[in-house]
Amino acid sequence: MNAFSRYLRIWLASARYSLVRTMMFRGDLFIWASVELLWISVNVLMIAVVYSHTSTIAGWTEYQMLLLVGTSMLIQRFLMGFFWSGIFEMGRNVRSGAFDFVLAQPGDPLFMASTRKLELDGLLNSVVAAGLVVYSARKLGLHPGPAVLALYACMVACGVVIHYSALVMAMSLSFWITSSQGVEGSYFTLMEFSRLPRQAFKGLASAIFVWALPVVIVSNAPARAVLHGFEPSWAVGLCAATLAWFALAVMMFRGGLRRYTSASS
Repeated sequence: MNAFSRYLRIWLASARYSLVRTMMFRGDLFIWASVELLWISVNVLMIAVVYSHTSTIAGWTEYQMLLLVGTSMLIQRFLMGFFWSGIFEMGRNVRSGAFDFVLAQPGDPLFMASTRKLELDGLLNSVVAAGLVVYSARKLGLHPGPAVLALYACMVACGVVIHYSALVMAMSLSFWITSSQGVEGSYFTLMEFSRLPRQAFKGLASAIFVWALPVVIVSNAPARAVLHGFEPSWAVGLCAATLAWFALAVMMFRGGLRRYTSASS
């Protein structure tokens, strides 16, 4: 409990600093929040256009698809709000030697590196994504109880951890290679598949994006929990993927950290 409270105080201090810094540049916050809101609007508009020509896609109706897309966006907005800036800077700091500053801080290096900053624009748009989920559920006539809502929240948290783990592994490559910019782009390209239903993947695509990479289940599992209630196979699969990917991310980061020679070497 003492360790938990210590890390909580560290995180709160970092969050306070991030909020103060964000309020100093309100224009920047407004611009980026507007850009993200526009991106969400374009995705919703695209779904409306597609479903004006068909009633279902891979067995999913329009509002079921909106629920799925809203869930995917909610997970990504949480990742962007809580972790993205810190992890993104990690690769640059490793190359420049500024990662020494992270190692000198009073906490686990992975925790300190990935929780240094909050992005308020991402957190603000997570409210929009959550609103899209609620709107879709209402249109579908769904009234999930507290147990289903708690299950949905836990699955969304698992999705955030999987995204976080994948991003940590991508940025940890900076310990071995000169630049990880291409890896960053590949990460976002892969995670775009999380907005598609499981039934849309067949054959090799299913083997890669459903079984080898947890790209699809991160959003499909929580959405299905709202649509169909508790499904043991999806819940167990998501939890197993979460534990496996987080363990791999920690192992890869620790392995890379042993290779780090610091700016003074």
